[in-house]
Amino acid sequence: MKRYFIIFLLFSLLFTSCGTTQDIAKQSGVPEQKIPRITLEDIWRDYSFLPRRMHALRPMGDQMYSVMERTPAGEVELNLYKFEDMRKAETVLVSSQLGFVPDDYTFSKNGNKILLSSESEPIYRHSERSYYYVFDRQTKKVQKLFDRKIQSPAFSPAEQKVAFVFENNIYVKDLHSGKLDQITHDGKINFVINGLTDWVYEEEFGFVRAYRWNADGSALAYLRFDESEVPEFSMSIFGDRLYPSVERFKYPKAGEKNSEVELYIYDIKSGNSQKVDLPPYEYIPRILWTKDPGRLSVQTLNRKQNDFNLYIVNRETGKYQKVYSEQSGTYINIRDILTFLDDGSFIISNETSGYEHLYHYGHDGKLIAPVTKGNWEVTDFYGYDSATNRVFYQSTEDGSMYRTLYSIRIDGTDKKRISPARGISSPVFSGDKRFFILNYNDADTPPEYDLYHSEGVKIKKIRDNAGLLKKLEAYRLPPKTYSTLHTKTGDFNMWMIKPRDFDPDKLYPLLMYQYSGPGVQTVMDRWKGFDDYWYYMLADEGYIVASVDGRGTGGRGAEFTHCTYGQLGKYETIDQIESAKTLGALPYIDSGRIGIWGWSFGGFTTANALFKGNDVFKMGIAVAPVTNWRFYDTVYTERYMGLPDENPSGYDDNSPIHFVSRLKGKFLLIHGSGDDNVHVQNSMRLINAMIEADVPFDSEIYPDRTHGIYRGKNTRLHLYQKMTRFILDNL
Repeated sequence: MKRYFIIFLLFSLLFTSCGTTQDIAKQSGVPEQKIPRITLEDIWRDYSFLPRRMHALRPMGDQMYSVMERTPAGEVELNLYKFEDMRKAETVLVSSQLGFVPDDYTFSKNGNKILLSSESEPIYRHSERSYYYVFDRQTKKVQKLFDRKIQSPAFSPAEQKVAFVFENNIYVKDLHSGKLDQITHDGKINFVINGLTDWVYEEEFGFVRAYRWNADGSALAYLRFDESEVPEFSMSIFGDRLYPSVERFKYPKAGEKNSEVELYIYDIKSGNSQKVDLPPYEYIPRILWTKDPGRLSVQTLNRKQNDFNLYIVNRETGKYQKVYSEQSGTYINIRDILTFLDDGSFIISNETSGYEHLYHYGHDGKLIAPVTKGNWEVTDFYGYDSATNRVFYQSTEDGSMYRTLYSIRIDGTDKKRISPARGISSPVFSGDKRFFILNYNDADTPPEYDLYHSEGVKIKKIRDNAGLLKKLEAYRLPPKTYSTLHTKTGDFNMWMIKPRDFDPDKLYPLLMYQYSGPGVQTVMDRWKGFDDYWYYMLADEGYIVASVDGRGTGGRGAEFTHCTYGQLGKYETIDQIESAKTLGALPYIDSGRIGIWGWSFGGFTTANALFKGNDVFKMGIAVAPVTNWRFYDTVYTERYMGLPDENPSGYDDNSPIHFVSRLKGKFLLIHGSGDDNVHVQNSMRLINAMIEADVPFDSEIYPDRTHGIYRGKNTRLHLYQKMTRFILDNL
């Protein structure tokens, strides 16, 4: 996303000029009039700046990795490569030989069979229905798993069976005999779900498949959701029918009833399910078998999400033992950082020190040792190598805007950085942790893939985007500069893009972008996204564009992030207003022409900033905004706000609905009518309030579009054309 990062310790508000268009043309030898300009069609119709990537890259055992690739002839291949020398070891399958084009794949544990999905159709953010096939690598035969589209299939460890969910019930198919066993029978749409999560778990706890095979395939642990008493939400789907249809699904808004969730263990041999009784809880956000097939780990949370417990359940007796607990005065985030070692001990993360760090606990729940420590955060975890006694993780210890890789001994000694110090590093490790493929990008480097030894030694380049860099040279894009912005309310990370013919003696309008939501960062050292090219286009029109990460955003520890607890929208709005005032004091910013925009949480903050900062912002664009946290779901909202009945002022004092009469600037409100996440109800209530207050505004509703407003022909192009015209006309 960023071109380069500059921290000014003494002059935080002095930004270097990127030179005039004439200077750039002169240096490059390209006449000024020949420098092309980015268009919305380039970005959202032709996708002219998409980087090359390695699709569906996954480790396959200790020595191989697999990747799905498209041939020049348009066929899809699944290929295996050797980690050690990157040579192709095998073309496992070709789409023309299958009779269908696979969307995705999953190898069985020993790699002899492959699950292939096809004709996938999305449901919500993470879920989808697909036809599934099993490909046998030895016989080269393909069998269809089920005649209908199903969800979330998974091989048993010995690959003899596959479990899946159809119409809210769990099935297990024996691949040798073809026998199909139905494990649950009470599944019913909008009433009971077995083996899959409900809407709010999927959206906020980030997983769909709610069943797990144990280590030897003799049992399945699964969650059962009774959502019969969860309030139902309905949306009209307009489509192309004479009469619209109605989509109904269970959606628990803040303060309303959640699904009742129960845990069961199903024994494959006996065909019996046993309910596991646990101490009182509201949520079961994770279940995970240990390496012992008789021991299941279960994580629970209370309703306020400030009391977390980890239990080990004995499969045979159903008895449980608490091995870890954590309490907070605010909230506890659910993480995927939990791994069990051969001896039953485990590595888990928490932020009790004020920063997210790794800890090693014994099987009995006693702390053995902290693995990491310092005034920085662990942001991802890649496993433990018993051969070298080392743990691999990603962190912010080189700066909150970076994501770098480290390894460390499990006792917290001998730490090594094993990736570049800046940018964003995401690895795929071999099964034995000897090698990893690093997906790296930074402000100047589009995604590139390189083979590394686990000691951090770069071995070989696999793929880069030199062609994209060469293409972008012709555009002579101005740099995206980075600094620390000092305001009355704090010191914040910021990026800025200026016009390429920037003249410090001129005044420029400023457009600010932000998201502002808990733990999320917009200012990071990463390669350009779609919106960055839009900002470059706006810079060509004479605008300066900037983004500031205020209080509540991520990467800077618990105190910085958790300070917004109970009053979402208060400090975030203040920080955007104060940042705009600070930037407006710069000699080249026209303080009377400052705009702000954002999406989702960013739309919420935009509306608040425009209303409460009516003397600062001339215009704003809010896309799919929350307008009162009473309208949003239980898990997210109550995590950061508590219950509505216990914190009414926190909900109402920061709702833009209550401040519409303050609006002075130009306001564009945009929403998709099919948004299952932030319902269009949010914008309709805000529109009604503005009508009643007799304040002018503009709006755009995209029929049937979901939260991302992208499905359908020309949707994103139309959206950005609309926003661009509004900016050009009003800022």
